[in-house]
This record gives sequence, structure tokens and C-alpha cells, in this order.
Amino acid sequence: MAFDVIRGDITKMRVDAIVNAANTTLLGGGGVDGAIHQAAGPQLLAVCRPLHGCQTGEAKITPGFKLPAKFVIHTPGPIWRGGTHHEAELLHNSYLNSLKLAEKNQCQSVAFPSISTGVYRFPLNEGAKIAVATILKFLKTATFVKDVTMVCFDEGTYEAYLMAIKAVG
Repeated sequence: MAFDVIRGDITKMRVDAIVNAANTTLLGGGGVDGAIHQAAGPQLLAVCRPLHGCQTGEAKITPGFKLPAKFVIHTPGPIWRGGTHHEAELLHNSYLNSLKLAEKNQCQSVAFPSISTGVYRFPLNEGAKIAVATILKFLKTATFVKDVTMVCFDEGTYEAYLMAIKAVG
């Protein structure tokens, strides 16, 4: 099993599943969500419509269509509201439920973005620690999921995840 942190574009990842930091409608949006929908093509939106959204911290899976990944796992992370509205627990659940869905669908490789640390304003360092701890713990008992990659869009996010690995790992 392996856990890697890279800088890059998640829509280019050749893995079994990429995780989409979606909004609760699953109908596309800005940031990584918009980029994934654009790269996958209009079929992704068509299969997301009948899913009737997804609650924060939960996850749903669709085909990857034009993406190099076989699947897209959609998970709405929490919007930061000061840390008093179960944001840390919800973020943990977003990562864990995405990994459980990957396991259920026999995915060996999964790529994540940094969930909720962009426009949802979850504090980056705290979010990175939650992500790293959740992923590393899951990998210890996973049957199918063997390789997880955290794909960081910018240098600041990349550095935060490297620091989180040192703090948690």
C-alpha cells in the first residue's frame, strides 16, 4: 500500500477512481468540481441528475466517462462555519465514505483533491491532517484499495499535506 502527495491536475490521473469535491447537488460547480465535470463530458451531468444530490460527508459513484479514471466518487465536504458545526467530523466522513465506496467497487488506486479547503474555507492545515489520518488508517485494513494519491492544485496545499504526513504519519 502507498500514500503519495503530488502537485498536479486530478483530471489527468490514471487511477481507478478520482474523488470529486462536489457540492450537494452533484450537478457541477466551480473549482475541482467544475474541472471534473468539464473533463468528463456531458454524460457525467446526465448520470448525476437522477442521483438527487448527496449529503455532506456522504459519497456516490459514477463512471468517469472521458476521464482517464474509471470512476468518479462524488463527496460534498463541509462548508467551514467556525468549527462548531461538526465540520471536522463531516470532513473525516467525506474521506472515509469515499474510500469505502472505492473499496466496495474494488478500486485499487484512488486520487483525492483537498476537500473543502478551497471555496468552502476549511482551514488547510487542519483539513490536511484529517485527510492524512483518515487515509492512512483506512489503508491499514483495506482489501482492494492499495494506492492513494493526494493531488494538490497549488504549492501551498502541497506543502500543507507534506507537513500533515510528518505530523500524523
